[in-house]
Amino acid sequence: MERIRNCFESLEAKGEKPLIVYATACDPDCSKSVEIFRLLLEYADMLEVGMPFSDPLADGPTIQKAHERALSSGANTKRVFELVEKLREFEREKPILLMGYYNPIFVYGEEKFIRDAKAVGVDGFIVPDLPPEEGEDFARKVKSLKLSPVFLAAPTSTDERVRKIGEVTGEFIYYVSVTGITGERERLAYEEIERDIRRIKEITGKRTVVGFGISRGEHIREMYNTPDGFVVGSAVVRRIEKGDMDGLRALLKELKEATKSSI
Repeated sequence: MERIRNCFESLEAKGEKPLIVYATACDPDCSKSVEIFRLLLEYADMLEVGMPFSDPLADGPTIQKAHERALSSGANTKRVFELVEKLREFEREKPILLMGYYNPIFVYGEEKFIRDAKAVGVDGFIVPDLPPEEGEDFARKVKSLKLSPVFLAAPTSTDERVRKIGEVTGEFIYYVSVTGITGERERLAYEEIERDIRRIKEITGKRTVVGFGISRGEHIREMYNTPDGFVVGSAVVRRIEKGDMDGLRALLKELKEATKSSI
């Protein structure tokens, strides 16, 4: 939790906002994945490491295929932890969050999962299919080890539900900019997104980052002033699928430049 808080505060002091980058662990395989995440860390301020799962309901086709590739390469929870441990050998300060579905956590055992994740250097967890009402106990266990549970809010979240999310979440709330699955969008409903994020921040007092659909610097610049950070996933994963590392580096550079100041 401390690394996450420090990340926000250090960037805010420079007039910047965090670029939070998602990729699926062990895609296309566990060995290449380490090198890909090393590239991501050159530009990302925080990492979301996706935990491969056979039925990723909240994800669109791009990330679904990444899960399939990772599982075919032998990915499992143990290998996800090994990946994070390798990343921590050369990156000590940037926050790393695990993003994944609840079933593998349940099978592994909640308390053991949280302890083992902390031991390899994980800072928090995003579990898209764990609602705040059912996630209170999980959140309590995570916070007891000074890690951050991150819950999702959506355009459909009522004030009452947002209040509940604010109570159980850790350092920040993840605002899903669209109703539906992950994926790149040409254009986002900037005014509606900003209005909703202002509502969430006013109700909860929590930092709120935005994700789902962000795939270019223009998206970040158009709504720069309101969110506290920006999450990019599908646009990154699509370039990993193509093996386009030059294109991936160019995308990351464009996105990071956009998080430095509004234009």
